[in-house]
Amino acid sequence: MDQEKIGKFIAKVRKEQNLTQIELAEKLGITSKAVSKWECGKGLPDASIMIELCNILNITVNDLLSGERVNEENYQKNLEKNIIDTIDYSDKKVSKKNKLIYQMIMFFGLGLIFIAFTIYPSDSSWASIHSLLGLFISTFGFIKLQLNKTNLKKFFLGIVYFAIGFILLIFIDYSNVLLNKVPPRFSYYIKTSDNMIIYKSLLCNVYRINRNTKNEYYIVDTKKAYNEENIPIIPFNRDKSGIENIIKFKNKYIGNNSNTSHLIDNLPLAEYGYVFEIDSTNLELTINYNITDWYINENKYLEKALLYNSVAIFYLIDNVNVITFNFSGNKYLVDRKRVIEFYPNFNNITNKDSFNKYLENKINDNNFVEKTFNKIFL
Repeated sequence: MDQEKIGKFIAKVRKEQNLTQIELAEKLGITSKAVSKWECGKGLPDASIMIELCNILNITVNDLLSGERVNEENYQKNLEKNIIDTIDYSDKKVSKKNKLIYQMIMFFGLGLIFIAFTIYPSDSSWASIHSLLGLFISTFGFIKLQLNKTNLKKFFLGIVYFAIGFILLIFIDYSNVLLNKVPPRFSYYIKTSDNMIIYKSLLCNVYRINRNTKNEYYIVDTKKAYNEENIPIIPFNRDKSGIENIIKFKNKYIGNNSNTSHLIDNLPLAEYGYVFEIDSTNLELTINYNITDWYINENKYLEKALLYNSVAIFYLIDNVNVITFNFSGNKYLVDRKRVIEFYPNFNNITNKDSFNKYLENKINDNNFVEKTFNKIFL
């Protein structure tokens, strides 16, 4: 069916009837843009107004669909051809409309996945529910787009599409966990205890320690080597205060103010605010915290923090001899000699693993903390 030929024919007979596009449109109860569209070959009149159009233009439907006036000799031949062309045109029009609808469904599903990954927090169950729902919707749209495929082939392609989409979601989620240290959206197991939540997923396990506190931190276990018994748990933010981070501040001299400031800022108690002073002559460091000591001593948090900070500073700054921790209530003084004398294995803290073994792992033992604290602090 030649739309351009039909459009030129409509324009020709319209002018023969001394009608403008606007006048013809008014007679048909449509817009003049629709008439202009026909005459430009960009569309055909709907079947519902085709007979009325032909009556106005004084032509037959056979003439209209042929794009010319048909003589009696060719009338039957053209009629049969036009019937076939009209059916084919209608099928293509419906197919095009359906294709557009299915494309919209597919992209709506993908949009739902995008929203699930950007709006909902990763530990929200809605994140995974909406992601999978979006994938199902997108898969449905994809299957429906396979218009010329057999049902068996459609089903197979749908399974492949869904599988690839699910694998991509898992890897995107996994990348987000590694980069941002957040719970995985697609956890098949979640367990909550007093101070920890465990998330198990296909590619890693995530441990959320000190949950809902200012010292909350995450451990992403890609090798699945940890369990509830051996996971490193300390009362501080391990991402910030752990040796993996503070080792970069190791320095030989206390006089390096910038380095010392960065180190203190990453150690426990810094979250309460502080100022510090350096005595380069006597190699002393004084840290004044903006809080009362007894106020933060639940479960011996103060003793654990001061013990951890002291050993970390003496280990990472080679020439500091004395540290004074001042609070609005009391002050605590510790020197390197007493730490070396009374703290077990201080001299063995020579790398990250031994630091964790001899300091981090001991910090949860209240008896050890109390005993050692009373020995080394004045």
